Amino acid sequence: MRSVNWLFAIGVALFISGIAFVIAAARMARAAEPADAAPVTTAVASTAQIMSAITDPAAGVIYNAVGTVISADGIKEIAPQTDEEWAAVGNSAAALIESGNLLLMGSRAIDQGDWVTMTRAMMDKGELALKAVEARSPDGILSAGSEINETCDNCHARYQRQ
Repeated sequence: MRSVNWLFAIGVALFISGIAFVIAAARMARAAEPADAAPVTTAVASTAQIMSAITDPAAGVIYNAVGTVISADGIKEIAPQTDEEWAAVGNSAAALIESGNLLLMGSRAIDQGDWVTMTRAMMDKGELALKAVEARSPDGILSAGSEINETCDNCHARYQRQ
């Protein structure tokens, strides 16, 4: 009978220590510091400033990266040739996409309907330009530039420039 009591006592001790372990782990989990909180951002530039300083110049680089020039000297095809030229177009595509994020930030979003939809469409077309740069595809840049221009025209038709 003594061995049964001894085994029972060990079982109870293990059970209680297991529960204590679970409780201690739960308390430690609650006491853990939260993961890095998102930094607080403050909108500084106006929509017009973002368009003028970031969006328009970035789109211009994409529009002008690929094309055909016809002159008295003949026909000249324009497309990025060097790593630096491709990087400049890629940087402009990234800036265009990021400008969309800025246009959606805080009070800059004029509404939660068409403004958001049209801004995201511009960002999506910027992604096409970025992918075309990664593929080093002049035709992809030309196509993306046309689609970016269409998103800009649609937005400006809905939200007149002030």
